[in-house]
Amino acid sequence: MAGRIEDYALIGDMQTAALVCRDGTVDWLCLPRFDSHAIFAGLLGTEEHGFWRLGPAHAADAEPPTAARRTYRGDSLILESEWDTPRGTVRITDFMPPRDGAPQLIRIVEGVSGRVPMRSALRMRFSYGRVVPWVHKHDGRTVAVAGPDSVWFDTDCETYGKSLTTYSDFTVAPGDRIAFTISWEPSHKNPPPLPEPEQSLVATEDFWREWVEHCTYHGPYREAVVRSLITLKALTYAPTGGIVAAPTTSLPEDIGGVRNWDYRYTWLRDAAITLSSLLRTGYREEARAWREWLLRAVAGDPENLQIMYGIAGERELGEAELDWLPGYENSAPVRVGNGAAHQLQLDVYGEVTEALHLAHMTGLARNDYASLLQLKLIRYLEDHWDEPDEGIWEVRGPRRHFVHSKVMAWVAVDRTIKLIESGDADGPLDRWRELRDDIHRDVCEKGYDKERNTFTQSYGSKELDASLLLIPQMGFLPPDDKRVIGTIEAIQRELSTPDGFILRYPTEGDSEGVDGLPGDEGAFLACSFWMADDLAMIGRVDEARKLFEKLLALRNDLGLLAEEWDPHLKRQVGNFPQAFSHVPLIDTALRLTASGAYGG
Repeated sequence: MAGRIEDYALIGDMQTAALVCRDGTVDWLCLPRFDSHAIFAGLLGTEEHGFWRLGPAHAADAEPPTAARRTYRGDSLILESEWDTPRGTVRITDFMPPRDGAPQLIRIVEGVSGRVPMRSALRMRFSYGRVVPWVHKHDGRTVAVAGPDSVWFDTDCETYGKSLTTYSDFTVAPGDRIAFTISWEPSHKNPPPLPEPEQSLVATEDFWREWVEHCTYHGPYREAVVRSLITLKALTYAPTGGIVAAPTTSLPEDIGGVRNWDYRYTWLRDAAITLSSLLRTGYREEARAWREWLLRAVAGDPENLQIMYGIAGERELGEAELDWLPGYENSAPVRVGNGAAHQLQLDVYGEVTEALHLAHMTGLARNDYASLLQLKLIRYLEDHWDEPDEGIWEVRGPRRHFVHSKVMAWVAVDRTIKLIESGDADGPLDRWRELRDDIHRDVCEKGYDKERNTFTQSYGSKELDASLLLIPQMGFLPPDDKRVIGTIEAIQRELSTPDGFILRYPTEGDSEGVDGLPGDEGAFLACSFWMADDLAMIGRVDEARKLFEKLLALRNDLGLLAEEWDPHLKRQVGNFPQAFSHVPLIDTALRLTASGAYGG
């Protein structure tokens, strides 16, 4: 059985990522890309679907021992785990070198004290656990082959096969360092070069140290901010600049339920807000790469802007269910691909335009096509902003006039007007100023409940929606506007969990709610960070700080966050780690630091 979501650590090479559990088991790894088929899919099934366990030897009928301590080595993505056993202490260092060739996962076992018996158990299963590869020796190396894929296993330890699994049994004493590496290569090509684990470890540590040195944030929350920035960097697909929402699929928002989605793609919304956080913390090169990815993905067809694309800009992300996988803690179905790719979500135009605007304002080198794209997006919105859509939360129920979507349409027009006013683009200023006013008036008349003094989820509805917290942050209304304050307080009353975290919107349990799905979900962490932001903006800074620090306490021992927090089970839920949680963490830290709202 897979561990709790927060029991996992992330390692990666900016092209794919692995999840390593506290007991030393790699339960998730897709090769060679984030969105490739998994060779270890035990996270969504059982050990029969692939895993790699490395740790102290234990009895066959006993649970694998968990590490007594684990941490990232400094400001890096190099994981160090230590086990204390009756026979001594052992350390395992797990990492994936930023690649210029074959992707590698390297594990180095180091004896600390005593003499500790160890075991490596490697069970590769291709195509998400469905295909058993042909495992054989080739020039003294172990290779697993199935179809287009080959995975090469290298170690100085003796290995043997049993029950379609490759084992190594060995003992480590103080000073011993024993390395294990798997490398992927297309099966029709020559074998990948022999790994050099120690040199790769030094190079990986140097990479992360040099990258973190560019961070311009030095405030009181630096540890949390830097860990979140490293996580966002790890979710970036280096060859193209695309940013995945998470490296996993189908980790449930509702344990045992059907709210299981594939997040290994680039949502324009998530990527745009990630770009915002990177720009404000000194990472202009990542911002430039994302802007170039955006221009390639959208190409000459902004009228058919998708809400998400593949990490190289692919448009077809057809959704399918893998019925041979039982799902994480029996949360089925397991889905790959994402059918929401072709939804209409008008807010995306606002997020993309806001990101391009921020890039322009922070001095990112001008790109004429980026300005042209922005103008084309507004011309599309002129004719479509008043249509119903699926909204920020990708509802699978009927389309509605979501207030947040209209607000973000206003943002798109407003930022484009500012671009024209700066002299860096030409457009019909008077017409678009009138359009901006029309959208603003429409939202205030149709999306606001005067009796309750709150904006609502959609025109004519009574439901609330946490995305309304973005109204002051986007500049649609000032923070001291009574309608803004009323909305914040209404969301606190109606969408807050007993411990003060924020739900996205009401769900209906066994009945289908606004999102067209049965079941409930946890508190959405991004929304809870938005609440902290809003509280700071309206002067309730002490309350904002307390909420922010409660949110920081939800991170696992390595500083990682999933998408949601289940207030009943007191555990993280949803895909992990989640960019849409780490980005607002950074934003809130910056806001609280600027306001001086922190303790000590």
